[in-house]
Amino acid sequence: MTRRGVLGGVAAAGAAAALTAGTPAAAAAAVPSTAAEAGPAGFLPADPLLHLLRRATFGPGPASIAEIRKLGAKAWLDRQLAPASIPDKVADGVLARLPLSGLSIAEIRKQVAAGKLKQYSWDPMWQLGFAAVTRAIWSERQLFEVMVDFWSNHLNVTCPHGDVWDSRIDYDRNVIRKHALGTFANLLKASARHPAMLTYLDNRYSTKAAPNENYGRELLELHTVGLAYTEADVKDAARLLTGLTVDNATGQYRYDAAGHATGAVRVLTFQHANATPAGGEAAALAFLDHLALHPLTARRIVTKLCVRFVADEPPADLITALVKVYLDNRSAIAPVLRALFTSAQFAASAGAKTRTPMEDLAATVRILGYGPAPTGTKFLESLYWMARDAGHAPLNWGPPNGYPDVASAWASPSGLLVRWNFHLSIAAGWWPDTLVRPANLVTGMVGALPATYGALINALGVRLLGMAPPAKHVAALAEFYGKTPASPLKAGDPAAGWMFPYLMGMLLNSPSFALR
Repeated sequence: MTRRGVLGGVAAAGAAAALTAGTPAAAAAAVPSTAAEAGPAGFLPADPLLHLLRRATFGPGPASIAEIRKLGAKAWLDRQLAPASIPDKVADGVLARLPLSGLSIAEIRKQVAAGKLKQYSWDPMWQLGFAAVTRAIWSERQLFEVMVDFWSNHLNVTCPHGDVWDSRIDYDRNVIRKHALGTFANLLKASARHPAMLTYLDNRYSTKAAPNENYGRELLELHTVGLAYTEADVKDAARLLTGLTVDNATGQYRYDAAGHATGAVRVLTFQHANATPAGGEAAALAFLDHLALHPLTARRIVTKLCVRFVADEPPADLITALVKVYLDNRSAIAPVLRALFTSAQFAASAGAKTRTPMEDLAATVRILGYGPAPTGTKFLESLYWMARDAGHAPLNWGPPNGYPDVASAWASPSGLLVRWNFHLSIAAGWWPDTLVRPANLVTGMVGALPATYGALINALGVRLLGMAPPAKHVAALAEFYGKTPASPLKAGDPAAGWMFPYLMGMLLNSPSFALR
């Protein structure tokens, strides 16, 4: 058996086109099976419930598919938008093995003082990365975790990063996770007053004697209105934000009135007298509220949400409609999400998104239905390194703009090969080798042994992709085993034993799985 043989059996040209050409349309054009299947939707089941799961989670899994079929789309979405009401036993059990991933600034510093951690240790930040993998794969609060990932990129603070060794964990818990389904205004103000952001973008060092423009510029360009600002806007924003700093003794946020630059400021349409040092923090918060509710910010946030959930180039009419929802609800995120997921444009967007590497990894484990190892964290570390090898370790993007979320950003032959390798490795249980898998993969995946090779391929296609593969693909996959779709399948055949994981891997390598 050769790699060329494996790839040849799964219509590799179509899978490659899905990722290397950067558009699902290119993938669909590569291997049309029938006229009805031409186009991106031909690679996906015409099932609105599965469409919602592919977009609003890190990938459908057996349990989530059963749940949404029982509840229906509306009740499922209502439940996901109230994450505190969802028990999360499996994820919580694994997270308990990562005790450093939930520590506050004070708790990290206390452990340093007690000699349990070294000063500047990255161990808590590594554990936070492993925790992100855990939640993406095994949390029942999937939409919440997708939004945590979304905001972690929008208000990016690279993790691990040496300057935020004591504050990045707290930033995740008390900024991103606390406000992920709240209002953007509150999220923005929490971020602006958190030591992690103030350190990462240098505002902790900004004083009236030497205002630092880094945070002020990124606040405008990346976090809120986009490129609508002038250099004068940046300078006034930097002056207004002076005094928002970090107490070096405790590592906590504090407002330093003595370091605040007073004097009238004007940033875009925001004006403030900024007359006294004591009133500087209130002026800065008023500025942040103004930015959060600015129409340009509304358009920027809504557009990014549409890119995440709808299409790389989202429909203009949907963006316009959701901007109104955002502003009418004073930056509350849940109403925007509800309107997005119930829109006609969302329903029509099947095939318009491609999974990023981290999503592909999480979706692989989720659709296989594999459970976490009973003990330890080595399996989490392995999954994290897999994501890193694909260029997408959670929270690890270096620049302040966060990971990209369009297909063209991830299009490369080497990236595709990394994904194909981890599909097979995870499915076969080679690495990580401690995930909880069915004792018999064939019966665990498709039930009783099908009578023919074609029936096996179709049943596994439905199990992993939500649909049977096109007839040409079924014939190619059967040929990989030296058979035809009509060939009888026997219990002792390699396809029903040691070579079954290769069929799993080839289906996971298909365009159908690559599309989000």
